[in-house]
Amino acid sequence: MDRRQQKTRMAVFQAFTRLLEKKSFSNISVQEIIDEANIGRSTFYAHFETKDDLLRALCSEIFDHVFSKHLTKEATHDFSNQQHDLKTEITHILYHLRDSQSYLKRILSCESGEMFMRYFKEYLEPVFKGELAKQPSDIPKDYRLNLMVSNFAETVRWWMNHKDYTPEDISSFFFSATPFA
Repeated sequence: MDRRQQKTRMAVFQAFTRLLEKKSFSNISVQEIIDEANIGRSTFYAHFETKDDLLRALCSEIFDHVFSKHLTKEATHDFSNQQHDLKTEITHILYHLRDSQSYLKRILSCESGEMFMRYFKEYLEPVFKGELAKQPSDIPKDYRLNLMVSNFAETVRWWMNHKDYTPEDISSFFFSATPFA
């Protein structure tokens, strides 16, 4: 993708997230996204087939950054010099999600929430899979993995409606309530 295409794609993402801060996913039209991004209809469709495709791309953009193995210092947090254990990784993920909370809450509040959660869980599986490999148990690993991923994803959904808690609080809640995490 050349620089011009990257700028256009970023403009669409920014327009979409601005709209999500005001309206639910189902109430946003492609035309509103086009108008907000100040692009033409054909330009939008050159990048995304549908609004769902845009949401999928936005989720991928968010998650590729959030789940990056290379932790760098960022504006709201710095995990670059910390030990890389599961709790640190979960807290790091929570910081990124908090930074996107203004529009993630809208995504999760309607039918787009299930799509978001499906993608989120796909990215979460490798995070927990490595930890489960270290812990012997008579419980099937795939069951434990599903349970941990689902518990954490639902913890995040709950947190989006309870903003008073910090990423450290939510991480602590999750690890206290999840006996094998």
